[in-house]
Amino acid sequence: MIPLKEIKFVLLDMDGTLLDKYFDDYFWEHLVPEKYAEKHKITFGKAKEELLLKYKAHEGTLNWTDIDFWSRELDLDIPALKEQIKHLIEVHPHVEDFLKMLKRHRKKVYMVTNAHYKVLDIKLKKTEIGKYFDKCITSFEIGYPKEMVGFWEKTEKILKFDKEKTLFIDDTAEILRTAKNFGIKYLLLKIRANSKKHDKPADGFEVLENFKELLTLS
Repeated sequence: MIPLKEIKFVLLDMDGTLLDKYFDDYFWEHLVPEKYAEKHKITFGKAKEELLLKYKAHEGTLNWTDIDFWSRELDLDIPALKEQIKHLIEVHPHVEDFLKMLKRHRKKVYMVTNAHYKVLDIKLKKTEIGKYFDKCITSFEIGYPKEMVGFWEKTEKILKFDKEKTLFIDDTAEILRTAKNFGIKYLLLKIRANSKKHDKPADGFEVLENFKELLTLS
């Protein structure tokens, strides 16, 4: 398993890793198509079909999680819609125990997220987990999504982490592959990102289902 005693830097993704992705999946797969269908006077099915094509075209780019971009693209107030259902934002089990343990053992703890800073703000206010992080880095601040090595090159310069003593946890295998190619030594793939869905089998990464598995230093 992961030798937490040897690790000095812990980099954590937010959506799907620390927070239940149910909120995001419900938002983009149900609420947005519903509002888009109302606006364009089309069926929910047709709206979903059109939106999936639009989503696919921007996957893995900065636009993908840019809610200002989607507000313009879809002519919907995306931040206002997120506020409407913010009660659905939930932290995964034992995340807070894990974060408290890291702070007790004086690890450097950083959030690294593709989430837009407006979404980050909504989620940190709702969950109150921001107090456990030494810094939060967003792909918008860096200018690259985490899927690109440029993100990691710039983030390393800002955070000055030692790749050999760093653990990174994310729920997206593609992002972990980029981090691995960059040289981050310890990587975990968070599964059950959405507590109401079962993931496809992981490919090539050690998996983490519940943060309880990492509470070994306490």
